[in-house]
Amino acid sequence: MFPSANADPNGAYKEDLNNILCCPDCREIPPNLVEEFSSGDMVCQSCGVVVGSRIIDNRSEWRTFANDDQNGDDPSRVGGPQDEFIEGQQLATTVAFSETKAHKALSRTQNNASSDKSQKNLMQGYKEIVSLCEAINMGQNVSNAAKHIFKLVDKHKFLRGKPQEVIIAGCIFVACRQNNVPRTFREIFNLTNVGKKEVGRVFKQLQQFLQKIRDEDVMEASTGLDTVTSYENTTTSAADLCGRYVSQLGFKQQQRITNLARAIAIEGQKDVRIGGRSPLSVAAACIYLVCHLVGEPRSSQPIALQAGVSDGTVKTAYKILYSLRDKLIKEEWLTDGASMDNIPVVQA
Repeated sequence: MFPSANADPNGAYKEDLNNILCCPDCREIPPNLVEEFSSGDMVCQSCGVVVGSRIIDNRSEWRTFANDDQNGDDPSRVGGPQDEFIEGQQLATTVAFSETKAHKALSRTQNNASSDKSQKNLMQGYKEIVSLCEAINMGQNVSNAAKHIFKLVDKHKFLRGKPQEVIIAGCIFVACRQNNVPRTFREIFNLTNVGKKEVGRVFKQLQQFLQKIRDEDVMEASTGLDTVTSYENTTTSAADLCGRYVSQLGFKQQQRITNLARAIAIEGQKDVRIGGRSPLSVAAACIYLVCHLVGEPRSSQPIALQAGVSDGTVKTAYKILYSLRDKLIKEEWLTDGASMDNIPVVQA
């Protein structure tokens, strides 16, 4: 270390940036020094002399030991992400539940002493919602929306006395509609084993509840997860169901059949006879009509089975569509093998 020529020996200490650290053997200027953080030494790269030892590494330390047992890299320094659906402090210590009696007793005691009953019910409901949404290949946006509705119901003590599985079924049904991936009552019944009538009753109650909260939030200008400012009363139409039914039936011209079936379903709703029927039967009848129109015929039985309706219901709705075929089918659709002659004839 060479002192600066301008240093004041009698003055107070000041950091002098003119001081130069160099190798005492080769005395190269500028110095060719390298910091080896693995060993904590500063070494001259020219002659190999160790100039300084126990060098402190000032770089960011991204190494943690969270996933050592999984042999994976964990670049986190601040722990796991905070769950926005859970209130209060989320960092806690959990005693492992092992096979010994002492560990079981200690784990049970710690669980009874530290766990909040309301938070425990929330966590159990969230876990059930995520597992059900994954079972029907729903995205994270649907599960988050269902958890949001479930949290609002729990916070406002709404639907008290209702079984938790019934509330979860209603939350998933509403969340599907809000994210434009509607599911029918029958599909929710098959998923949760909750009766269709019970799901329908809870759905109507949730609609009124969410609409009331939305109106209150608009007046109070609230923000955050305690609001439902984006809630809208939506209904499931036959056009919404056509795309999913076509993809599950495995047609070769999947995109074409989907687009034509949706167009026919939207146009057919203008007729009173079609508008008053179930969207399930209308969607199935539209698919039955279009698949014959484009030259990829299917019988009505597999389509009815996929839609969850009877074969006779599909044929009844198809009779109405057949009587309106001249209004529903456009001339520009009759290309690439599509023809009106391919449509099954209905006897008057």
